[in-house]
Amino acid sequence: MTRPITAGIDGTEESLAALGWAAREAVRRGVALRVVHAWRFQPYEGIDAGDRDTQAGWARDALAEAVRAVTGRHTGLDVDTDLVEGGSVDVLVNAASDAEFLVLGSRGHGPVVGFLLGSVGQQVIAEATRPVVLVRAGDQATSEVAGHEIVVGQEGDPEDSAEVMRFAFETAAARGAAVRAVRAWTLPPVFAYSPGSLKLLDEAGGLEPYEKKALAAALQPWRERFPDVPVVEHVEMGSAGQVLLSVTARAQLMVVGRRARRTAVGARIGSVAHGVLHHADCPVAVVPHA
Repeated sequence: MTRPITAGIDGTEESLAALGWAAREAVRRGVALRVVHAWRFQPYEGIDAGDRDTQAGWARDALAEAVRAVTGRHTGLDVDTDLVEGGSVDVLVNAASDAEFLVLGSRGHGPVVGFLLGSVGQQVIAEATRPVVLVRAGDQATSEVAGHEIVVGQEGDPEDSAEVMRFAFETAAARGAAVRAVRAWTLPPVFAYSPGSLKLLDEAGGLEPYEKKALAAALQPWRERFPDVPVVEHVEMGSAGQVLLSVTARAQLMVVGRRARRTAVGARIGSVAHGVLHHADCPVAVVPHA
């Protein structure tokens, strides 16, 4: 069964940009679009905010208006809607589990400004078992142009990055775009070397050739599966976040992996995904490692 692409909306400019992005991708991939609006009754004291039925009606109207706008631009697009009363994180994480991927809006740049619904977007990314795409307000179809690449960060062994690569190559194939696969490397501390690693480095001819060989190995199965997708191999010394952000001007979409971890204050995503989400100008897809 083909999964739909799901967009979470809340009526903000950011979420409507995310809905537009999701609709275009659904058309390209020939799949259905599901639009989810989570709402919760707010009994404000001293403010005429209406009763539960009134607020539900407002939410229903906002959802219908957003869907009318997107179906007006994409005739024939199969759209399903879901108005759900409940906590946004739980609703969106549940929606992501049944989706090809979930698309949310994200707010401005910088470490202080948050994602859609404040910290909700970050929690959803950390807990979702499917990819989550973050789209900024003002995103337009014109950004998905020829010459702009799908940039994907690769790290670890081929198995570690398989789902990240799959997302990048499937998106590139649907868009007729090239993939720029980025692998960053740094000098490890002396005590990190082992006899086995030294042997591998010696066989490869040094650190940079070793990293290039590792990237080529990770790309090979995806080159074979998507022979029509052009690939640029990009190996550069530096932190992964900095190297990825250095090529953001080339990107129509940036794809990164994430390993969620839990702390005393809740779920957190990796530093690379966190940095790219806050500072990349283009939409960012965060793909959980298998």
